[in-house]
Amino acid sequence: MIFRLLGPLTVGDPPVPAAVGGPRVRALLALLLLDAGRIVPTGRLVDGLYGDEPPAGAANALQSQVSRLRRAGLPEGVTVEHSAAGYRLAGVGGEDVDALRFERLAREGARAGAAGDAVRAEELLREALGLWRGPALADVREAPYAEGQAARLDALRLDALEEWAAARLATGGDPAPLVRALAQAATAHPLRERLRALQIRALAGAGRQAEALAAYEEVRGALAEALGADPSAELAAAHLAVLRGEATSRPAAAARPPVPLTDLVGRERERERLGVLLAAARLVTLVGPGGAGKTRLALELVQREQQRERQRVEPGAFEAVFVDLSAVGPGEVAGACARALGVRDGGADALLRALAGRAVLLVVDNCEHVVAEAARLVRVLLAGSGGLRVLATSREALGITGESLLPLGALAARAAEELFLRRGAAARPGFAEAVAGPDADPDARARVREVCAALDGLPLALELAAARLRTLTLGELADRLGDRLGDRRGDRRGDRFRVLSRGDRTAPERHRTLAAVVDWSWELLDEEERTAAARFSVFRGGATAEAAAAVWGTDLADAEDLLASLTEKSLMEAGSDGSTGSRFRMLETVRAYAAGRLPADDPAHAAHTAHFLALARAADPELRGPDQLDRLARLDAEDPNLRAALRRATPADGLRLVAALTGYWWLRGLRGQVAGLVAELLERVDAADLVDRGAGEVLDGLGEEYALCVLTAGARDPERPERLARARRLLRERAEPLRQPFTAFLWATAVGPEDRLPVPADAWSRALGLAGQGHLALAHGDRDTAEQALTAALDAFRALGDRWGTATALEGLAGLSPEPLPLLAEALDLFESLGVAEDIVDLLGRRAALHEAAGVPEAALADRARAAGTARRAGLPDPG
Repeated sequence: MIFRLLGPLTVGDPPVPAAVGGPRVRALLALLLLDAGRIVPTGRLVDGLYGDEPPAGAANALQSQVSRLRRAGLPEGVTVEHSAAGYRLAGVGGEDVDALRFERLAREGARAGAAGDAVRAEELLREALGLWRGPALADVREAPYAEGQAARLDALRLDALEEWAAARLATGGDPAPLVRALAQAATAHPLRERLRALQIRALAGAGRQAEALAAYEEVRGALAEALGADPSAELAAAHLAVLRGEATSRPAAAARPPVPLTDLVGRERERERLGVLLAAARLVTLVGPGGAGKTRLALELVQREQQRERQRVEPGAFEAVFVDLSAVGPGEVAGACARALGVRDGGADALLRALAGRAVLLVVDNCEHVVAEAARLVRVLLAGSGGLRVLATSREALGITGESLLPLGALAARAAEELFLRRGAAARPGFAEAVAGPDADPDARARVREVCAALDGLPLALELAAARLRTLTLGELADRLGDRLGDRRGDRRGDRFRVLSRGDRTAPERHRTLAAVVDWSWELLDEEERTAAARFSVFRGGATAEAAAAVWGTDLADAEDLLASLTEKSLMEAGSDGSTGSRFRMLETVRAYAAGRLPADDPAHAAHTAHFLALARAADPELRGPDQLDRLARLDAEDPNLRAALRRATPADGLRLVAALTGYWWLRGLRGQVAGLVAELLERVDAADLVDRGAGEVLDGLGEEYALCVLTAGARDPERPERLARARRLLRERAEPLRQPFTAFLWATAVGPEDRLPVPADAWSRALGLAGQGHLALAHGDRDTAEQALTAALDAFRALGDRWGTATALEGLAGLSPEPLPLLAEALDLFESLGVAEDIVDLLGRRAALHEAAGVPEAALADRARAAGTARRAGLPDPG
């Protein structure tokens, strides 16, 4: 739903106040929405906006208001069209306006009640009344048309309330909500006799007979005083029923579970596991985020159990009963179960009597918003009914002893693609053939994978996306769902919630749009949890509890409690990557939603950057010691966070972070991947005037950091030669030793040896200097000096525990040894343990040349093929 008129005028999903201009433009929009999709004659619009005293040139004045509305930024696909007959709000249908949807639901509910289907009537009318958020047309009441339209809608609301009350009483539903709603209406309409009769019956049904009799005497006296009339037959009958203690409602038949309209794709393992769990446990809860398909899997099980019951092949078959709690409020869970079981009284004792002697599978759907109440009732029912088994679905576990949980998350990649292809084929004829047929575009399948990955493999999100293929090509959809650089508000490519804002019009409102799916979970959080979830959105690729505590500004114990709570409510997933211990992550859809609720100036942004700058600085020296592999694995796990921190860092902190990560990027062969990101940082450094263009210096003592940025971004950038010259001058003129041992090595590798660099005096730098001397001596033919220096370097690197340095020294010594292959094999093992693709490719090429020289072409061919594969996977040039 896009537009809401039953309360303040709002636009979009999630709703925001309509910022469409002044009062008259808002009134025009509301007037067009009341006839959404249909032409509204010009005369009617003029009368509606200006009343009995239209201005001179009223048509031109109307046209001016229409122009303002068009410029106001209506939702995507919504336009104001003009024709000779008048104006039409195009791109909006009856289901897109709450007032029109209310009218349809109210009509259908009244028809169902008249046809004797009280259960269906109660559901439709409850949903209709739930659309109201305040007085109709609340903020356009000054418009001449508004008073009449609002009165009409108010009258329909009152009619719907009476129909709903009658249906709820007929189904034996809990009368408590009726008592509250009817009391409010009776205060405003004390002489409306059907309303007062229903109020009397509801009070009696709730066990409040004295109040029911008092209500009758009140309305009888009011009718006599105001109208000189006696109570109607309906009022008198309600009064007599209270006096006789007669039932005020009749038992209803058990509600039938809905039948899915589409087949279930994937979830084979979950289906099998669910069957095993239900055979062993009396309470199983499907838990997972919104849109994961919990209800769909539960319905699949219901169908299976009903089929088994019809066939009566297996003695363990159950009678399946389905209870939907999605529209149930506090205090109404037992009543909903009673209606589903066909029981008039909603108390636990009555439910236990109804379940006695029956083998029932009770499927309790959508428990999360009444989870405590649902848990209490389920526990009582299980304890008192030996033949009962319960399958619950919830975004949070019930937390009952004996509960077995079956987490339901993203679909497997292949199943997600299959679901998207099937639903896409239904939405766009020829889609399946274009993607998977014999003449399919070779890039189309990759775009399908891109869409599925962007939506976390969530079934509901994939179905919403497939529906957009009616109006978007696959490429357009993939681009619009893309999230290239994070939370760029207003970037159309990253606005998944706008793209997926229209779904199945008959689905529950919480499942009609992607935003509504997350809204439902978000509203169940308390304020502390919402703040924590919003701030967690600054992380990319998840986070540890320690990192969350640093960003949230809490101690570790409090952070762990918050993370546990958010995980239990399916806002997060918990796991482990083996290097950082427990790790928490949000599905990207949830993360994007949470990011939209985080202010741009929230301290979480700066705290995230500070935490990962400290982490990178602490890890850097350990990359040159015995813990090298552990620190590399830790930085691998945090690579998305490190890049996100670099994007949002201030220019000065960005320079510091690049310096701390240079060694990691080198060892992992990531310099090519981050070059563009570092180049963007250099642009920000220039724009921030960190560079003193006159003296060629970088302020805050960040000259070395600036030079490392230049080297990482591409030292010989032909468009910015002044950067390399500035970096050389900053390093040459530096008085104190370099802080980063890698700086001199990278400069020599990328630019050439520089004798005047103040190299650090640490053990690793000394070992690297020895290795450099050895390679230089070897290049000049001085084998004795080379062997002496490289052997000393090897011993030093082994003592430090540095695998990369050890492998480099071994590779140099192989050039001096009559048996080079064992040395190269050891070096290759070390390089591969580090994943240094460039060094692996170079070494394999060198070993292939030795094999060729030794007359072993098969081994040479194998090494060259292996080098080519490594280069291809790492995105390096083909070694040839």
